[in-house]
Amino acid sequence: MKIITDARCVEYASPGHPERPERIRGALELLRKQDALSIQWSEPAAVDDAAILRAHTPDHLRRIEESFEFDEDTPAHPGIAAHARRSVGGALAALGAARAGEASFCLLRPPGHHATPNRAMGFCYLNSVAIAALAAQAAGCKRVAVYDFDVHHGNGTEDILLDKPGFVFLSAHQFPCYPGTGRINRGSNCFNYPIAPGTGRGECRSVLSSALEQLKKFKPEMVAVSAGFDAYRGDPLAELTLEAEDFHWMGGQIRALGIPAFSVLEGGYSEELPELILAYLMGLEGA
Repeated sequence: MKIITDARCVEYASPGHPERPERIRGALELLRKQDALSIQWSEPAAVDDAAILRAHTPDHLRRIEESFEFDEDTPAHPGIAAHARRSVGGALAALGAARAGEASFCLLRPPGHHATPNRAMGFCYLNSVAIAALAAQAAGCKRVAVYDFDVHHGNGTEDILLDKPGFVFLSAHQFPCYPGTGRINRGSNCFNYPIAPGTGRGECRSVLSSALEQLKKFKPEMVAVSAGFDAYRGDPLAELTLEAEDFHWMGGQIRALGIPAFSVLEGGYSEELPELILAYLMGLEGA
């Protein structure tokens, strides 16, 4: 298992903000002391503007570089452009590992799946998973699927990939919930699987499985996973009911596809996030 991370991603914070450095610190501490998985640690790849501009407008990139104040959830942290670029670089490194036949997971912050072509929102500045998916196509993958199991709809990824040939986007998420999108399918290639608050684990798994069945019909050459862990029953920002074993199951489902795949950390704000990530990674490895 290759894990891409960078110590600098814990250097920014806002008091009381749920997207906090401890999310990464706790996961790194657990992963470094566990012995169930063999881990190869790696750093983010270099990122040029051309890769970012496949997904975002030049004005959006300029605002990020100028530390524009987007909203209370997505503030202008000092150096946030560099942090966001490293998250993109982590997704690109994870893509490179997947193309080489390795299981990979990008363990960085900030997350990305809410960032639209021209707007940062929902803790997200640059859409790492969409940028990596577009890079996969540019590198020769003709059919790329993005599978998003974060509890919040990946509205930014949907906006970026909407009706783009060679892509499919599938999102299973709580609805209603932030950001208020994802109730219906959009265009020819964006499929949404809303789940009502409080839905039981068995039904949640059924919906997640339905999204995976739709993914299989597309017959992708590469799968990019927006891995959010906030559908956990103890997460403070949502109201779903999954347990650690459900994330292990989810990892196993991605492994069972038999298709090159890479995963990028999105949400997950409970104290149990490290255990949830480890469970998912063990599922990916068949452990």
